[in-house]
Amino acid sequence: MENNGARLILAELLALKRSDDAGLAAQLTQQLRVLMASGRIRSGAMLPSSRSLAAELEVARNTVTHAYEQLAAEGYLRVAARRRPVVTDDIEARFAKALPAPRRDAARKPLLSPWALQLSDTGWPLSYQADFRPLRPGLADAREFPHEIWARCLRRSALRRRFNEQTVVNRPSLREALCDYLEVSRGVRAEADQILVLPTAQAALTLIAATTIAAGDAVWTEDPGYPGAAAAFRAAGANVVGVRLDQWGMMRTRSAGAPKLIFTTPSHQHPTGRVMPVARRTELLASAEPGKTWIVEDDYDGEFHYDSRPMPALQGLDREGRVLYLGTFAKAMTADIRIGYLVVPPQLARTMEIAQRHLGLIASVHVQEALAGFMADGHFLAHVRRMRRIYRSRRDHLATALTRHLDAVLTAEVPPGGMQLIARFKDGRADRDAATRLVAAGVEVRALSSLALERPRDHGLLLGFAAWRENEIGAAVRTMANSLTGKRAARG
Repeated sequence: MENNGARLILAELLALKRSDDAGLAAQLTQQLRVLMASGRIRSGAMLPSSRSLAAELEVARNTVTHAYEQLAAEGYLRVAARRRPVVTDDIEARFAKALPAPRRDAARKPLLSPWALQLSDTGWPLSYQADFRPLRPGLADAREFPHEIWARCLRRSALRRRFNEQTVVNRPSLREALCDYLEVSRGVRAEADQILVLPTAQAALTLIAATTIAAGDAVWTEDPGYPGAAAAFRAAGANVVGVRLDQWGMMRTRSAGAPKLIFTTPSHQHPTGRVMPVARRTELLASAEPGKTWIVEDDYDGEFHYDSRPMPALQGLDREGRVLYLGTFAKAMTADIRIGYLVVPPQLARTMEIAQRHLGLIASVHVQEALAGFMADGHFLAHVRRMRRIYRSRRDHLATALTRHLDAVLTAEVPPGGMQLIARFKDGRADRDAATRLVAAGVEVRALSSLALERPRDHGLLLGFAAWRENEIGAAVRTMANSLTGKRAARG
């Protein structure tokens, strides 16, 4: 660009988009920077005054002034009072490396740690193919949550906060409330200082992996099972082995050596909903050698049992300190609470709390205090009791609708609790193709085979009922019938 033509040509080289999230000043700064670094505007060129360029571009003068000042600070321009900006000498050589970064697909593959490489290969978190729609599994109904009461608890917590208590990351009030609740409702045996409060259940799994697993350690998980657990353990370098299920959950294995860790969901096996009986739980405990094998018990939706009283937690049967008990408020309350908890054996408590701080796996103390108050005032138990009735009705409604509209195609397995159920194809068709077709039709489902750790042996559809009202469930099942059978399902 010639010096005497700068004013006339510059506006033609710029293309500002008023709908761009970056903002006009940021766009102008970046575009001028590229023009100068690439030689389109040469060293020594005199740019238009801020008033003139603003008029040419039809933007506010402050927009141009901000861009000029930023470029002067970066060394692209020389500015002086009552003078037009001048491009710095030797601009092409000095700022040749300031050109835009190469496209992401053309960039060199980054050098990652073994942990990041393992994590990248896990396929977790799961990605859904559509927006939030029925019958996505594993969700609580946030519409039924007492938001006004929760807001009062949050406000009260905020008003009571004290600056000198900021360093206590696991709030004693919530630890005590959890200790009492878990003992009564789940048969968990622990002291309050054995409970760690974490941002999520996945954070608890990351903490467990970091403190108990070394590269090459054997870890057993259920197959099919919860993918987030396998992802956390594999990222830590573990050799994860999927253990098959029978009607009682995780089967006994005749493996020669004991693993470093066993992950299980005995109260409601994820995803099948099967309940592990006491005899199998005792066998599982006996297979874990004290001091050598840890058992992680994930009681992710233990509040929701419909047909009988819940079986006591595996942790409560343990007399050797082998079980780490994991829970979350995401299912009993709402996912945005972002609070999980981990009950650890006494001999691990101090080490794991230090690791928790080191890794920064710390839940908001403000929310912890609010949750302690929510529990102490009886709101938590009242909400759980109410949702237990609602979810049971929705489970039965989904099972009835599947029988009415899809009995020739699917067999529904009605679980004794939980928030989702499995429907299996009677003709053994591929579940992933069916799931893709249903998602395209507007019904969110998960293919059971996608939850397999090794070669899939189980095929079916995982359907959520907890987050969806009965009219939404009915409409979704009719859509399923239309998609899977090609026949228009009658209303009702």
